[in-house]
Amino acid sequence: MDDFADRLRAAPQSRLQRGAAAEALELAREMARRAQLVEEPGTEPRQMPDAGMFAAADQIAVAAHDLALVLSDEGQVDEAVRLVEEARKRAGV
Repeated sequence: MDDFADRLRAAPQSRLQRGAAAEALELAREMARRAQLVEEPGTEPRQMPDAGMFAAADQIAVAAHDLALVLSDEGQVDEAVRLVEEARKRAGV
């Protein structure tokens, strides 16, 4: 996850505009949603706001670290890693 965030921080603005930032935001939102479902079962997860393309890397880092704190087994960790890898490939960074 940190590697993906670092790649986004180093990516040119044109790549971010072509979809890398949107892909990163979607990943951050999904990770935040999953963390909220564990931390606050029975409540509707709040959606992470779009803070702009230059903040997408930081949003991934925050959401991934929050999710890592609440995961309870190796299968959940493997699933989170898979989500990051798929998003990184789609983002092209």
